[in-house]
Amino acid sequence: MIRFILSDLRRLWAGSLVVVLLVALATALGVCVVLQERALRLGSARAADKFDLVIGAGGSETQLVLSSIFLQPSPLPLMPGEVLGKLAADPRVDWAAPIGFGDSFSGYPIIGTTIMLTQNLSGLAEGKIFAREGEAVIGAAVKLSLGGEIKPMHGSLEEGGETHTELVYHIAGRLRPTGTAWDRAILVPIQAVWHIHGLEAEEHEEDSGHEHEAASGTDSVEHGHEHEKAGADHDGHGHHGKADPDAALDETLTAGAPGLPAILVKPKTIADAYKLRQEYRSGNTVAVFPGEVLTNLYATLGDAKQILVAVASGAQALVAASLVLVTVIHIGQRRRQIGALRAFGAPRGAIFGIVWLEFFFLVAVGIALGFALGYVAALILSGMFSQTSGVAMPVVFTREDAGLAAVLLAFAAILAALPAVLAYRQSPAQALRA
Repeated sequence: MIRFILSDLRRLWAGSLVVVLLVALATALGVCVVLQERALRLGSARAADKFDLVIGAGGSETQLVLSSIFLQPSPLPLMPGEVLGKLAADPRVDWAAPIGFGDSFSGYPIIGTTIMLTQNLSGLAEGKIFAREGEAVIGAAVKLSLGGEIKPMHGSLEEGGETHTELVYHIAGRLRPTGTAWDRAILVPIQAVWHIHGLEAEEHEEDSGHEHEAASGTDSVEHGHEHEKAGADHDGHGHHGKADPDAALDETLTAGAPGLPAILVKPKTIADAYKLRQEYRSGNTVAVFPGEVLTNLYATLGDAKQILVAVASGAQALVAASLVLVTVIHIGQRRRQIGALRAFGAPRGAIFGIVWLEFFFLVAVGIALGFALGYVAALILSGMFSQTSGVAMPVVFTREDAGLAAVLLAFAAILAALPAVLAYRQSPAQALRA
């Protein structure tokens, strides 16, 4: 029987190839959707695991996490610098690191922060941590060399950003890979960011009412007028200030710090984390656990997944209907062959087995090929997303996928029974007269 089936498939190789490809493409669509959605969940969850608590000004919690954890460019409302000083002095806090963003270089975001955060991200792969205003540390995926120059640009090149001339950073070190968006970031002293934007702690203390709205280090449009006013006192160049690349860093976090878009906090204990979250969710600040925000995003993502899976299932149903139609026509064309087999003494069960095995084999091969194609497609898509975002997207199979394969094979077994039954019921006399 097996030899007969293989001989039949070789003789009808063109039609067999079409069946396999149709099944493979329909299966690959569904598999790719499932794998890509899972990769996005795992990648974003692992990226958020590195940060325990994020504190920002009142506003969108989702945007706060996207901007501070995944470094998606967006203007954030600013909170007073006194929040940073309060957190730095809090005995429940292991460390608190301010971040300021808005500048970029060669498509990489420039993030102003402190030595503490730089040390706790992943550790150095080469070089050293910045120790002066004119030094920078780059992420593992930044394609620049140690000692290279970085000329910060306000905004991005696509937005027609303006290059800052007050300071040129020199790359002092490179971080180990983290699998997060920070692999594509350029980390510089927050002190330097404040200075090149014309912001200083002493001035903030004298006029906190205006400065804390203009002093995020983001140099965004929202605080443009106040920022220009502060910068004009320095060098007459609008919102630009002065910076000394050889100036030593003073990371004493006091209440006189300029306004900040976000602060990354490492509590000492889980209990402290919940207490801090509760305490800073009142007034003008909001505190969030990144994982909680991602859970809400996953709910939305789950709805999108259901829609895509429904589309994939519809495509698979159409392919199944097409295969049934093609197979019925094919059985009709093979009536003489089936009649001859019956005339030579082949039992009905053998005819049923031959037709069923042929069709099931083709569909099973198509399903296996579809899983492979879906996996490759998900790898390509994840690679493209990782390259642009820096977030590692692991594409992995789970037991859930084995269940999906089992369901598809069971459906194929049922589908293959239809042409087999048609062949089984054919009369040898009628088939030979056809």
